[in-house]
Amino acid sequence: MTLEHRDGEQGEVPERSGRFLEKSGYWYYQTREGVDIGPFDSRRDAEVGVGEFIDFICASAPEAAKIIERYRAA
Repeated sequence: MTLEHRDGEQGEVPERSGRFLEKSGYWYYQTREGVDIGPFDSRRDAEVGVGEFIDFICASAPEAAKIIERYRAA
């Protein structure tokens, strides 16, 4: 798999990982900030959820991303 820059990225291309994960029979998606969002009953539900999350962030004021940043995994 070739790693490519995303729009707006500069410098070395960071390592990418999958956005969806399963824990204890439930599905979650992970934000760029490292926050696991869920649980969802199926991967499909998590896929719908991440789409809704992205739509929400895109429509929100820039401060919304700053709030999510507070929950970054340590």
